[in-house]
Amino acid sequence: MLIQNEQNRLVIDHMQEINDKDLIRRCRKGDVESFGEIVQKYQKMIYNIVLRMVPDPADADDITQTAFVKAYEKLGSYRTEYPFFSWIHRIAVNEALNFLKQQKRIVALDDTHESVGDDPESEYSRNELQERIDRALEKLTPEYRIIIVLRHFGELSYSEIGEILDVPVKTVKSRLFTARQELRSILT
Repeated sequence: MLIQNEQNRLVIDHMQEINDKDLIRRCRKGDVESFGEIVQKYQKMIYNIVLRMVPDPADADDITQTAFVKAYEKLGSYRTEYPFFSWIHRIAVNEALNFLKQQKRIVALDDTHESVGDDPESEYSRNELQERIDRALEKLTPEYRIIIVLRHFGELSYSEIGEILDVPVKTVKSRLFTARQELRSILT
């Protein structure tokens, strides 16, 4: 079953890559609406990743917009043999890290939570756990926080994270191991 799910994901990823390449080709020929389709496709995903790095929703929105503007401006330098998904994520992650450097401090993660419709006790427990995790994440360095966010909140593969951060898969695994150890230590 796991192999079947992975094969299905690979087929879907391949189809998305073909669609992205077509949109990019059209955009490079002057069809600006094609880039709008790319933005619609990836905006929510990018925003959620950035929001885990930069907890203020307004800042996350600004960084997301900046990432797409930079992607549009540099579309000519995008190499189509690589997945667009990784390229735009990398731009967004770099923008978030630059923002954090400019702030010269790591800010607290947003403590607002959406209701999931469970009973109040379960919801309270879930919110309390999420707050503990958020507080623990804010204590990690940006380097370790982004690895945790991309893997566990973005649900990206090791190779996708490696492409985004421009590091080998072994480095991703090593950093993720260390980040998890630090997170565990903070939480216990």
